[in-house]
Amino acid sequence: MNPNLKRMLQAAAVGALLLASAAALAQEAPDDTGPLGIENVLRGLEGATAPDRISTTLALFILLTVLSLAPAIAIMTTSFLRIVVVFGFLRQAMATQQTPPNQVLVGLALILTLFIMSPVYQQVYEEAYRPYVQEQIGWDEAVDNAIGPMRDFMFRQVRAKDLALFIDISKMERPRTRDDVPTITLVAGFVLSEIRIAFQIGFIIYIPFLIIDMVVASTLMSMGMMMLPPVFVSLPFKIIMFVLADGWYLLIQELVAGFR
Repeated sequence: MNPNLKRMLQAAAVGALLLASAAALAQEAPDDTGPLGIENVLRGLEGATAPDRISTTLALFILLTVLSLAPAIAIMTTSFLRIVVVFGFLRQAMATQQTPPNQVLVGLALILTLFIMSPVYQQVYEEAYRPYVQEQIGWDEAVDNAIGPMRDFMFRQVRAKDLALFIDISKMERPRTRDDVPTITLVAGFVLSEIRIAFQIGFIIYIPFLIIDMVVASTLMSMGMMMLPPVFVSLPFKIIMFVLADGWYLLIQELVAGFR
């Protein structure tokens, strides 16, 4: 089997475990029935109508709430955020309206995210998913092993200044090691860093297209064609420039290289 295809299939296999890892951001259930875990919820709702068992229903409600937010949390902890924002800037700079459509841009961003995150997913598969399926480790240890590679990835991308901002906001003591940084604080700093980088890339993308717009607009004004919208004339020039420069190749190359 092709190695890249094998890694993509393994990444799909650990998807559920990664979503469950996001659920670990929630606190434990504040009652004496044990922590909020998959094992406790899978016992069912038998006897949940009794006063001493009402916490089971509450635990199920909390778990479903966290799992509904898990896809958004998973997206915010990967390379998807930077890629999809950059694609949005590109489409606005070219003024192509809804071309490519949102579905195409999001799909391309997901594929690139899977490609970029495949080494991380491979590590999660080897250290968390496989041992858990083979009953070598428990659920809590599997979740911890799955979160570890994701934290390492975010630490490599987060800017120290952005991370320090949320540490100061939370009024916590200065961490001495990476393990002392809470995961929720790390995610917040990572998101801020990704948005900052995406806006920097977007600014660079805008420059050549802005120059074309200015040249076309000044040319039309000098010709007295003020009623003709410059975007109608500049759009073909933008497209041909982007194609001749092999823009998609260069853009995706830089996006992927930025995470290596």
